[in-house]
Amino acid sequence: MSATAEAPAAAAPRTRDVLRHVLLHLVTPLLMCLGMGLAYMGAFVTPEPNDMPVAVVGSGPQAQVLAQTVEDKAGDALDVRTLPDRARAVDALKSLDIAGAFVPGARTPELIVASAGSDMSAMAAQKIFTPIAAEQGAPLKVTDVAAPVADDPTGQGLFFLLVAVSIGSYASVAVLGAAGAGLRMRVRAGLAVGVSFAVSLIGAALAGPLFHLAHQGLWGVWAMCWLYSAGVLFIGVGLHTFLKRWTTLTMMVLFVMLNFTTSGGLFRPELQNGFFGSLHAFWNGAGFVEGIRSHLYFGGHDLGAHVWTLAGWLAAGLLCVGAAGLWERRGRVAAAPVAASRDADRADQEEEMEESVGV
Repeated sequence: MSATAEAPAAAAPRTRDVLRHVLLHLVTPLLMCLGMGLAYMGAFVTPEPNDMPVAVVGSGPQAQVLAQTVEDKAGDALDVRTLPDRARAVDALKSLDIAGAFVPGARTPELIVASAGSDMSAMAAQKIFTPIAAEQGAPLKVTDVAAPVADDPTGQGLFFLLVAVSIGSYASVAVLGAAGAGLRMRVRAGLAVGVSFAVSLIGAALAGPLFHLAHQGLWGVWAMCWLYSAGVLFIGVGLHTFLKRWTTLTMMVLFVMLNFTTSGGLFRPELQNGFFGSLHAFWNGAGFVEGIRSHLYFGGHDLGAHVWTLAGWLAAGLLCVGAAGLWERRGRVAAAPVAASRDADRADQEEEMEESVGV
């Protein structure tokens, strides 16, 4: 007989149990598929004016009649107002109060736009007033009083900057929450500060020396990158204590599906339906895009309100982290007592980190 006894072979897992495990983990990507389709296609596939503010310039009865005629034809698509003179129209455009201003003229009717605010809105205004100019028997002259820099001709570079900073932030949440699960909350919060600083530096480098979206005011761009990234990271790190592997899906809903679609980076709210347009007023992606847009192109108009939006989301993140820290200190998050459970948790954490990079 051999001196050493042969160890019993480990029992193979039952096929039914493996299938149950796989099917459970397939729920997340399938929900991502559904959510991304509903969000992106609902927000971007059929952009149409929705109470888009435009103006007719003039103080006489002719301007009033033209404005009323345009509004009657457009219905709920347009919000048409009159402005007394061209200077007032330019001020309204630079304040992002209107998407375009039509100046009637027998020889050269003019449309004034500010395409840095939204290239798509400027194009929509041009589409509306070109036929009106044609009825007057003259070509439409288009004047852009706030054009984006030549390195970003459509003005959509800020949207893609939002995408980059968002991915760096929410993908890091899975790492801090899963791989850092054994660390105390204050350590994870400190790491979130460091990661947000690194993400903000990457964002500033992308906006400045790499792609030249910001020809001036780069420090302001960096500050808003940091505020935005820190808010996302603190919310995610706090939520991970309660949601575990469902944190990735939650973060994608908050900071991809609802965030990118309502940011105004591709279509401002006047070209979207009421749901996405209403979220634009307070969502952090909109605060980020509109804040940088205001900082770079519109003399800081309403910049304070956008910064407060980002600060509000950061405050919400700090509250999430504080609540999670209290929960953990009171011992309500129990560690799995057996090795098998630890192995399952570790597998879930690895899957969560892999899923976090999907957009």
